[in-house]
Amino acid sequence: MKAAIPMRRIGKEDLTQLVTEACQHGRGRAKVTHAVVVIFLEFFAWGLLTTPMLTVLHETFPRHTFLMNGLVQGVKGFLSFLSAPLIGALSDIWGRKSFLLLTVFFTCAPIPFMRISPWCYFALISLSGIFAVTFSVIFAYVADITEEQERSTAYGLVSATFAASLVTSPAIGAYLSAQYGDSLVALVATVISVIDIAFVFFVVPESLPDKMRLTSWGFPISWEQADPFASLRRVGKDTTVLLICVTVFLSYLPEAGQYSSFFLYLRQVIEFSPAAIAAFIAMVGILSIVAQTLFLSILMRTIGNKNTVLLGLGFQLLQLTWYGFGSEPWMMWAAGTIAAMSSITFPAVSALVSHCASPDQQGVAQGMITGIRGLCNGLGPALYGFIFFLFNVELNDVQPAAGRSQKVEKLLIPGPPFLFGACTVLFAIFVAIFIPERHPSDDSQTGSTHKSGYALTVTAVSTGPLATPAGDTEDIEPLLQDSSM
Repeated sequence: MKAAIPMRRIGKEDLTQLVTEACQHGRGRAKVTHAVVVIFLEFFAWGLLTTPMLTVLHETFPRHTFLMNGLVQGVKGFLSFLSAPLIGALSDIWGRKSFLLLTVFFTCAPIPFMRISPWCYFALISLSGIFAVTFSVIFAYVADITEEQERSTAYGLVSATFAASLVTSPAIGAYLSAQYGDSLVALVATVISVIDIAFVFFVVPESLPDKMRLTSWGFPISWEQADPFASLRRVGKDTTVLLICVTVFLSYLPEAGQYSSFFLYLRQVIEFSPAAIAAFIAMVGILSIVAQTLFLSILMRTIGNKNTVLLGLGFQLLQLTWYGFGSEPWMMWAAGTIAAMSSITFPAVSALVSHCASPDQQGVAQGMITGIRGLCNGLGPALYGFIFFLFNVELNDVQPAAGRSQKVEKLLIPGPPFLFGACTVLFAIFVAIFIPERHPSDDSQTGSTHKSGYALTVTAVSTGPLATPAGDTEDIEPLLQDSSM
């Protein structure tokens, strides 16, 4: 006979061990690949609509096109800024997958309406800003399943995927639009969006361990967690962080406005063809990836973080000035190469924060930077649209039939908002000069070694994520990178 197996009562420690093992097993199923696929499909679908959306925008708002475009994108960006902290806090309690499904669904919801009802399409784009924070949830998802030393690499992979989707999809969308019409492009983008939603629902596993969700369930969410202005109120507590935040605000405000209206500007004012716009996006995207992976690492080693930031701001100043006075296509192409070099600014800023902020304030500092960039995503597009309106840069005044010579004579400054942006970047350079190389704290070098990885993070048109330490996640505002779309 077999010996009887002694039975013992399962105690609290045993249950804790079982839950821990189950959590570790569950964490192994969620991979960074899941996040990469979700990001690629979502932004590939939107990238296909680059050319058709410019046509629909002009047809829907024949007068004050730039102003209406700025308002639509501005409302979306500001709503994303307001909602991102709450969604991030709720995902900490209820899990990432449900909110990832929610954000992807509402971000892609306007796509089918582009040809069905343009008014509904633009209205839904504005309102979708409430949930258009996919990057916030994606980076929380990645943080759940990666170790701290691996997180910068994972963030870089996600950002590179974002860049790759926008490098290829506008060209494909422009080709399909020219060959088969805008309706087919909208249909293809809708199908890809549905595939993305289905992928999240059926394939993507939950990344947040059950133990963490069980211990968080029922805990009230404080206003501090959901307050989007919480990080901004911390700015004045540290002079170094204040200087960095002011630099980010003055430099990212024109950049957020530029990305909301620049392709429309190329199409209607500079008279770029859809194929030329797609090629321009691809060129800038590829050169930006090269600049942020190859040149950035060289510059960081040779001239240091602060000087790299100043160099990037100098390129941005030259780029915006060229955009403002440029009236010929070749000028835009030349300025685009400079725009690629200016994309080193924000990865360099993230590395500068890791050196200047004290080790116990890394998360707070990164949260402030992210909050300010999110605010710019709302203010920048509206500001650019309003400046276009003030200077009477209307599309009905610059029809191609009027001829290029008449257009140049009428518009002595073709791009007034870009010159305004150049002025703000000039002030940003003056502020950045006073940023110290290192924080006065003696422990400033503690976090610099494992932080420098995210300085090489690949970002699409200067909107890449900021890697943050796992220990300070309660102080970090969710990222808002996708709201600029």
